[in-house]
Amino acid sequence: MKEFLIGVDEAGRGPLAGPVSVGIVAVPYDFDIKTAFPGVADSKVLSETKRELLFERLLELQAEKVVSYTIVFASAETIDREGITKAVLDSIYRGVRELAPDAATVREVLLDGLLKAPPEYAQQTIIRGDATEPVISLASIAAKVSRDRFMKDLAGKFPEYGFAQHKGYGTRAHIEAIATHGLCEIHRRSFCRSL
Repeated sequence: MKEFLIGVDEAGRGPLAGPVSVGIVAVPYDFDIKTAFPGVADSKVLSETKRELLFERLLELQAEKVVSYTIVFASAETIDREGITKAVLDSIYRGVRELAPDAATVREVLLDGLLKAPPEYAQQTIIRGDATEPVISLASIAAKVSRDRFMKDLAGKFPEYGFAQHKGYGTRAHIEAIATHGLCEIHRRSFCRSL
């Protein structure tokens, strides 16, 4: 039976608007990630162009059925209702179970920071894992690129907020736009109380 290694990371924990994005990537246990994805690293240290190139490579290898990935978004409404920690946890549980429904096929789930996978999976949480474990780096890239694309799409619906530039983070321009226009439907009200 083929065994898989799964990487998990999230993007968008801190913004004032938009979803949090959880990226989950599964590769064969003996897969050479660094050769297949040259320059793979934590999404935060890569340029947007490099992240996009690596994400396109992920899409190619998924189409060839070499690797697989999924993205789970938790909306601003969900974050406000449940809190960011539970929203991320629920997204991880749903995504891992969707990607690898049979826990016996998974050698290990590697997660960044303080994240947790469903208890039926062998797992390891690694502080700064997005910088040290290529499979977590891939998950961080998938989460970040997917969220950034989503926020750019929403910029057309809410042009007054500049989401294409700041992706919902609390930049001065974003805070000024909120002061002028108020909150829109994708703002996390629980994150904007002090504005």
